[in-house]
Amino acid sequence: MKLYQIAALVAPAQAALRFGCSTLSIQRLDPLVEPGKLPSAHVHQIVGGNAFNATMDKDPGEVASCTTCTFSEDFSNYWTAAMFFRHENGSYKRVPIMQNTALPNGINGGMTIYYTQQDFNSNGNQKITAFPKGFRMTVGSPTTNTVEDAKKHPGLRFVCLQDKGTRFPELPDFPTKSCKGGIMTVHHFPSCWDGKNVDSPNHQDHMFNTAKEAFQPAGPCPKSHPVRMAQVAYETLWDTTQFDKMWPKDGSNPFFLSYNDNKGYGTHADYLFGWKDDSLQKAMDSSCMFQACENGRPLKSQGVAAMNKCAVKSAINENLDGCKSPCTAVPRLPILILLCDRAQVTAWYVREWIGCGGGGGRIVQGVLGFLL
Repeated sequence: MKLYQIAALVAPAQAALRFGCSTLSIQRLDPLVEPGKLPSAHVHQIVGGNAFNATMDKDPGEVASCTTCTFSEDFSNYWTAAMFFRHENGSYKRVPIMQNTALPNGINGGMTIYYTQQDFNSNGNQKITAFPKGFRMTVGSPTTNTVEDAKKHPGLRFVCLQDKGTRFPELPDFPTKSCKGGIMTVHHFPSCWDGKNVDSPNHQDHMFNTAKEAFQPAGPCPKSHPVRMAQVAYETLWDTTQFDKMWPKDGSNPFFLSYNDNKGYGTHADYLFGWKDDSLQKAMDSSCMFQACENGRPLKSQGVAAMNKCAVKSAINENLDGCKSPCTAVPRLPILILLCDRAQVTAWYVREWIGCGGGGGRIVQGVLGFLL
């Protein structure tokens, strides 16, 4: 897809950031929803600054030393659930991530990040305020389990790719057939802030969404959330094509998000602000568009080699890639296990820990996947 075609996707925006971030880490950490918990309930793929940890109680803009994103002043963290393929024999393999279109070659997986600024709203050229230090938010919920509820979250969509330039149609759930170019997940965050709180108990109530769908024009912010901020959005391209020949004979969807969702209704994403100093506000005040914002105009940028070099080692010692293609392993089905030590469990999804049993064991409930 050419640059002018991508620009058309965010019309009527007159200015916006669009940039790639390579993969920082793939692991079971979620400092927003489950702060301090090792491991978190399910696997995430994370991009951004290398200060990412289980608590995130410090400003990443102050403590991070590198970032996987194009803009070297952006130490924010962006994360979503990982995707897995389930073979008919019951084994799982993590779906790899592809580089998006119209980005520098060689980016290692990751996501494409958008900050859509002026004029995203339909009530004039309103000033866009950068997120303050400590700001964080989520969008969507892994507990959403019906297509009707999924449709209530505008901008949380799936695209069945014919090639990397495909953007429509957008679906509220997983495609029901193999996709020639893979699957793209899209996560759009709300852009109206209450002007007071950098977070809220559910990580969402301090923000309000006025957009009807994705990048489409939004109405004015309400009095309860009067501050217009940039609309943050993620695009992730999953290389599902390598599994096309292993599609189940009954035609059922073989792809699962890491919280055991093969419908996609509960797709969700997390954002934690970490731009250095006032760099994001400078970008919001400028009229730059996409690549024109790089190389000091007004943001500092870095090459792909530096992006790919930045990484965070997993806090949990476990293999999250699953079975080796072509997934010919002995079937491994959902199980209930008694173990003395939580560290012995290395399944990629643990729903709930329920204390210790009378015999000194520890009950692990709802383990989906396999022991490695």
